[in-house]
Amino acid sequence: MTEADISATVEDYANAASNAIEAGFDGVEIHGYRSGRDGSGDFSNDVVATTCNQRTDGWGGDVERRCRFHLEVTRAVISAVGSHRTAMRLSPWSDYLDMLMDDPIPTFTHLVAELKKLKLGYLSLIEARIRGNDDSDVAAGQDVGFLVKLWNNTSPVFIAGGFTPERARETVDETYREYDVGIMFGRHFVSNPDLVDRVKKHIEFADYDRSVFYTPKLAKGYIDYAYAPEHGIQAS
Repeated sequence: MTEADISATVEDYANAASNAIEAGFDGVEIHGYRSGRDGSGDFSNDVVATTCNQRTDGWGGDVERRCRFHLEVTRAVISAVGSHRTAMRLSPWSDYLDMLMDDPIPTFTHLVAELKKLKLGYLSLIEARIRGNDDSDVAAGQDVGFLVKLWNNTSPVFIAGGFTPERARETVDETYREYDVGIMFGRHFVSNPDLVDRVKKHIEFADYDRSVFYTPKLAKGYIDYAYAPEHGIQAS
């Protein structure tokens, strides 16, 4: 991409945000660095990572220039829709497609410190529990705690990444009890139509079938998951 292309893309983000609000959305979440299928080939991933960004112009090199795209996009979106309607999603430990830097902490520390000044509506963080199409545990020393603490209750932090109900409670009530933190669930909503009740009632999640996540026009793995037996409801 030329520098003109990048500037046009920044404007596109702002226009997209404005269109979303006009369409009735409450706000927009900028996908700044993602994990898994939804992050592959994304310019926002590529530009921040030393494993990919080899530019020698104003958009690559040191940490300030590698983070410049994210910050300019965020400022443009804020200008279009307001800071309270703007959020950023980051997955600092993602190793999808070998994108993980040797040490991502300095890059993401700088980026989040600068985002903090912009008073976003919230910060969205992804724990590294995905390896390609497989689930895994968070490796020692590779959690998002350094960013939660840096954000320091500027606004809420929402964390996703394969949480069980028990791990979600532990994260909110113990690990980050001094911080305004919430837990997001994604894939498990597919296999648990009663997910909210399961969390409230300490009912174990049903496993999802990743092999049918991307199979169009099929009910299997989409609308055939059962409610927990405690509810006495069958899938239709």
